[in-house]
Amino acid sequence: MLPPGLPNALLDSWDYFLHLAVILVPLFIGASFLVGLAQEYLPPKKVERKLRGHDEGTGNAAAAGLGAVTPFCSCSTVPVLAGLLQAGAPLGLAFSFLLASPLVNEIAVLLLIGLFGIEVTIYYVTITFVAAVVGGIIIGRLGLADHVKEVRITDSTSQAVADGGTVDCCAGGTANVEQTHRQHFESAAREAWSFFVDTLPYLILGMTIGALIHGAVPVDMLHTVLGSENPLAVPLAALAGAPVYISLSGMLPIAASLSEHGIEIGTVLAFVIGGAGVSIPNLILLNKLFKRRLLLVYAGTVVTIGITVGIVFNLFIV
Repeated sequence: MLPPGLPNALLDSWDYFLHLAVILVPLFIGASFLVGLAQEYLPPKKVERKLRGHDEGTGNAAAAGLGAVTPFCSCSTVPVLAGLLQAGAPLGLAFSFLLASPLVNEIAVLLLIGLFGIEVTIYYVTITFVAAVVGGIIIGRLGLADHVKEVRITDSTSQAVADGGTVDCCAGGTANVEQTHRQHFESAAREAWSFFVDTLPYLILGMTIGALIHGAVPVDMLHTVLGSENPLAVPLAALAGAPVYISLSGMLPIAASLSEHGIEIGTVLAFVIGGAGVSIPNLILLNKLFKRRLLLVYAGTVVTIGITVGIVFNLFIV
């Protein structure tokens, strides 16, 4: 015998899963193509060259901008960061790139538009971009450059760090040869399909979890932990994102389900930011580049951004 109400809950979950799939899958395919184009026209080495020699302020803005339009996965963002630091880029500038890369990118923008609308997306992108710039400037002035491990670049696709580990770039980009725009677009389309296929399981997992939350988790339980009546809801959400992180494409369906249950949008976005920036895989890779104190500063900065975005949205925007 099934528990009373379970069949209806599962049916509701299935309906919501289909609802998410209709919205997110087409948007994700489009976002994947934009990712492919970004990697065609702005491969990691080109990003490094563009950012070398910049100063504080405008350099931080340029670094955050390039971090936003080059949504490399963690295993290629970290090697770009290593290249910047080895080339003598200021630590604060490198941090603006590192902070913006997982939080502001084509995938986040398109999926946020599909789930929460243009207005919420514009506010999110603006606040997180400014936070990446300001966060980089502040970290650059803390005098933590000696907390970066010695980096030795071995070739264009891997970076050997002080402890002997090697971080392989998961998005190699295009060979450094002249190509026509048509060739770039065709290559971007192939990369988009490969990226979509590789990431689809995480998107499906995220939609499944989101659908189960929507149909099977009691609303009262969610509101007890993450509802507006709990003054610690935003910090808890920012901290809870990291251990449950799947991928950005998997986090957003869960965020949509939480929002559908009446959780405030700021709390939901704090959850997404905490997961995207302080995921366990990301911290493992950064541990090869940063000493413990600087790693804690990075994690603390991301959580602070998540809490700030959450509070600003809850109090002033939505």
